[in-house]
Amino acid sequence: MNSPAKLLRRKKEKNRTGKMSILLLTFLAAALLLAAGCTAEGLMVAPPGVDSTAADPWQQPSTHRGVPVGFTEEGYPFRGDPDAPVTVYEYSDYECPFCARHVIQTEPALLATFGESGAVKFVFRDMPLSSLHPNALSAAIAANCVGEQDAVLFWQMHDRIFRTQKEWAPLEEALSFFAELAQELGADQTQYGACVANSGSLVEKVNESLEEARSLGFTGTPSFRFVFEESGEEFSLSGAQPYETFSDWIETIALGRSPQGAAQAPQQDRQQGEGQLPFWATPAGLLPDPDRPGFTLAGDIFKGSSDAPVVVVEFSDFQCPYCSRHTLTTQPVLDEQFVNTGQVMWVFKHFPIENIHPFAFSASIAAECAAQQDAFWKFHHRFFAEMSDWSRPDNKGYFMALAAEYELDIDAFESCLGQDESALAVQSDLQDGMPFVRGTPTFVVLYGGEGRLIPGALPADQFVGALSEALAEIGVESGDSGE
Repeated sequence: MNSPAKLLRRKKEKNRTGKMSILLLTFLAAALLLAAGCTAEGLMVAPPGVDSTAADPWQQPSTHRGVPVGFTEEGYPFRGDPDAPVTVYEYSDYECPFCARHVIQTEPALLATFGESGAVKFVFRDMPLSSLHPNALSAAIAANCVGEQDAVLFWQMHDRIFRTQKEWAPLEEALSFFAELAQELGADQTQYGACVANSGSLVEKVNESLEEARSLGFTGTPSFRFVFEESGEEFSLSGAQPYETFSDWIETIALGRSPQGAAQAPQQDRQQGEGQLPFWATPAGLLPDPDRPGFTLAGDIFKGSSDAPVVVVEFSDFQCPYCSRHTLTTQPVLDEQFVNTGQVMWVFKHFPIENIHPFAFSASIAAECAAQQDAFWKFHHRFFAEMSDWSRPDNKGYFMALAAEYELDIDAFESCLGQDESALAVQSDLQDGMPFVRGTPTFVVLYGGEGRLIPGALPADQFVGALSEALAEIGVESGDSGE
């Protein structure tokens, strides 16, 4: 029985044979092909600054760590065989800690298994989320400016930026740090400095890449688009997944099949309509998970009746004082009048803003771990009520003491704190809120097939008025059960 690796190589040889025939036909009928608008997306082309008209400019392609490197026709850096049967596009943010983890922990194994064998071409796309990571755009510009000199230099800079993330991410201005990295790698300093000083076109290019990611439905980093070149089928994957997930997906796609649990990636010309709700906000996604009490099928924590006519989805940050004010003063009123009466289902989603609330992410992870033992709402209330007690670097002791107080399984709780599953759940919430959350708390009120935003912590009377109005619009008077 042929292994997936052998099938990948066979498909690659078949593709190369086919492309040789196409190349001969191209010389005979170039005018017809041009008139038809044919393109050769993904073929290796010379990088900026290399004369593509010279004889065999890629006769001896550059390699980095044993893997061919270059630039696509659109000018995006790639690693692997340009004729590989599977292409993986990575949309990434240099300041994103999950992106760094992927580059440092998972990517080397992927390159060794699939890059060196020619099975996969890995293309890097910029997706700086500047609202969360203020130095991400500068990092993207620095990497692209080095890339204008050489493809190998780009990947060296790419790796070095990710590996030094903790050094430059806290800086108020990181360009000087990146300039030192470029100099250490041997980049021409005059050319690099001129590129950074006149980076308007590069900023535009990065923004185009960011918009493409959003058009594909990606809202967080890292996100990946898998393309099976033979059929053109595409599949999307979000988050810093383990190597085994990537390996399974690649081998399955190479066999012409759909990965388990995968949905086809939306094409750029089929962008999500303005009125279309994401899965976590749809009736299907809001159904209770029968295997996880207190969670929706979309994986979110909720309270109240799942049959309520109105749903409120709250994006919140445990270290945000306005979120605390809402939870401690407004939420009790809303619970009494709407949630406990079955009129409103209340859903909680994490949105820790790390650049201003550095300990919020760890609190979100602890809350997720508490949720595994049906104690989320207890932790949720205590975190907001005792914010000053845990908002410090050594907050694990507080979390463990709280777990002991509520008589949780201490070993299971502590083990959960160190695992990826809870962190990925928090990251998933961040991705969901990224397109529209500009501050915390932010509320999405869902009713009648639509969603409306309430940005900020409203006083209790105003929030009561907003929910009463929503209920009235669908024919339910405040105080009725809605049945």
